[in-house]
Amino acid sequence: MRVGILTGGGDCPGLNAVIRAVVKVGQRAHGHEHLGILRGWKGLLEADAMPLTGIDVSGILARGGTMLKSSRTNPFRDDDATQAALAGFERLGLDALVAIGGEDTLGAASRLHAEHGVRVVGVPKTIDNDLSGTDFTFGFDTAVQIATDAIDRLHTTAESHDRVMVVEVMGRHAGWIALYSGLAGGADYILIPENKPDIDGVLESVRRRHDRGIDYSIVVVSEGVDLGDEGVQGELDEFGHARLAQQGVGDRLAVVIREATGYDTRVTVLGHVQRGGSPTARDRILATRFGTRAADMVAEGLWGRMAALHGDVVTDVPLAEAVGTLKTVPPAYYALAEPFFG
Repeated sequence: MRVGILTGGGDCPGLNAVIRAVVKVGQRAHGHEHLGILRGWKGLLEADAMPLTGIDVSGILARGGTMLKSSRTNPFRDDDATQAALAGFERLGLDALVAIGGEDTLGAASRLHAEHGVRVVGVPKTIDNDLSGTDFTFGFDTAVQIATDAIDRLHTTAESHDRVMVVEVMGRHAGWIALYSGLAGGADYILIPENKPDIDGVLESVRRRHDRGIDYSIVVVSEGVDLGDEGVQGELDEFGHARLAQQGVGDRLAVVIREATGYDTRVTVLGHVQRGGSPTARDRILATRFGTRAADMVAEGLWGRMAALHGDVVTDVPLAEAVGTLKTVPPAYYALAEPFFG
């Protein structure tokens, strides 16, 4: 079979490891031919692709980003785009498609299969770890490690200057990165989008530490936390998501803390650094396992399904199940962190 591979949405560490696994396993174990579709769904609409062989994917395991590039193109933004995607599939002579992405990319893949019969399998990618159907997504472990390393470093400078340090991490709708990195880094308060922000709790935590003679604090906040002010604003992207405010939640929270307590408060916004760089060993292995499963799913004709991790077993689930609802942080997980606040 001729198999197309695309990566859509935000980049994350481990994408190249998946591409490598799909190509090498698909070629060696199943005799498949592969085309790399460039810039996500945009490449399918334009039939823009490059051949991929074992040689082409050698040496990319440890590289961040994606060799196929990416975009936030939505093949269902209108009827013309959908027809262009279907035509691109035919023009490239594809027999199957491996779509690697998050809720938007895999949501489009699910619709192409369900509504148009496109033979597609999915691989879950997001640093936010918010895809249902899988316990973990690749890219999450690397993002958490990057955030944890930053929090560790900020502890020492916060202590040296008696400062409150607000650390803004990624997570528009789900607070997995904030919770995991905050726990691992010993944060003194963690704010996530799933909960209404308890600003009084943050202030009490910081003041309580000062009353005990600990004149510094670390507060971790997800970028999608709604403080009830100007919040999310701006244009919508092709998938209908509002762009975040120019002044992020970390900056706005720091002003609140500074004005309410009088303590010197600084902000570190980790932003896209969480997406970049080499994947951790855990993410390289998980991505390789997912890519291997995707190649096998193509060979087995398991269309409309996504590779998934359940416990320590890589299996597959329906794409529709994976993108039906976001996987958010359960209350019990957040409760684990609360005894450590302040």
